[in-house]
Parts: sequence; C-alpha cells; structure tokens
Amino acid sequence: MAHPVVDENLCVGEGDCENVCPTDPNVFKVDEIAHVVNPDACIECELCVDNCPEEAIKMTDD
Repeated sequence: MAHPVVDENLCVGEGDCENVCPTDPNVFKVDEIAHVVNPDACIECELCVDNCPEEAIKMTDD
C-alpha cells in the first residue's frame, strides 16, 4: 500500500498536508516541517500531494 513521504529539504512547514488529510488519526504531524507519523492511516487520496505548495510530498510503496 502506498503512503506519503516528505522531502525534508523542500518542506517549509506550511501544514497544508495536515489540514487536508481526511484520516483519523491524521497521517501527518507538522512542527517546523511535516512528518509522516501514521503511514498506515493513509487512504491514498493524494490530497497532501496535490496541496503541498513546495511539492515536497510524494507517494511511495516502500
């Protein structure tokens, strides 16, 4: 199952990924940058990918 991965070199911590994620628990936790904290909760909707202004999130099967 695919899940998001954050490129820490591109992420600026806007929090859009955490705000648009529809899952509970949320896949993301944002402090200074976004972190994937619940990858198993991902439903592969890709809203995080589509809404990241820095294009710092990609989906992976790894």
